[in-house]
Amino acid sequence: MIYVRWTLFLVFWSLVAGFLLYTLPRHDIIRVTGIETKLQNVSSYPIFWATGDVAAPQSTQRDVFFVYGVTPDGNTKVYRNEDTGWGWPPFFKFDSGDDQADFAAVVSEASDPRWVSLRHYGWRMVIFSSYPNTLSVQEVTSPDARIIPWMNILVLLSLAAIYWALRVRWLRFRRNRLDPILTSVDNWFAGIMHRWRN
Repeated sequence: MIYVRWTLFLVFWSLVAGFLLYTLPRHDIIRVTGIETKLQNVSSYPIFWATGDVAAPQSTQRDVFFVYGVTPDGNTKVYRNEDTGWGWPPFFKFDSGDDQADFAAVVSEASDPRWVSLRHYGWRMVIFSSYPNTLSVQEVTSPDARIIPWMNILVLLSLAAIYWALRVRWLRFRRNRLDPILTSVDNWFAGIMHRWRN
C-alpha cells in the first residue's frame, strides 16, 4: 500500500510541477534572426495553441506569427506569437500584431547583434508541433543581462502560502474532529472483539 501512496504522491506533484513549468513565463535572451507568418492547422493538438485572433471566428486553420532567434551560445529557437485573449493562461495578450512589429524592428545579423529579452510560456515539442508562445520583447544591452522573474516568485510564494494554510487547517481538523471519532470507533471495535473472544 505504501508503494501506491508514494506513486500517487509523485504523479500528483509531477503533474503540478509540469503545469507550472508550462504556464509560468520564462525569459530567453536571444538575437532575433527573422519573423514569418505561416498558415497552420491547429486542430491536431489544440491544447498547445492559443485561441488565435480574438476578433476573428475560430477555425482549424489560421495564420500564425512565428519568431526565429539564436541564443548567445548559438542554439536556434522558434516561438509562436499568438494572442491568449481571455483564455488560459491568463496573460490577457491581445497585441500579437504589435509584438510582431516589435520583433521586426530588432531583427539583426551576427555581425551586428541586437539582444532582446523574450518573455514566453510553453514548451517546444517537435512531436506535437508545439512552440512556446511569446508574451513580450524588450531590448537588452548585452547577452549577459540578468532578468529577475518577479511574477514567478510572487506566484510560487502565493501557492506555497495557500498550500501551507490548507495543510494547517486540515491537520487541525483531523486532530480535533476525525481522530476522536476514529479512536472511539477503534475502542468500540476492540471492545466487541474482546467480548467475542471471551
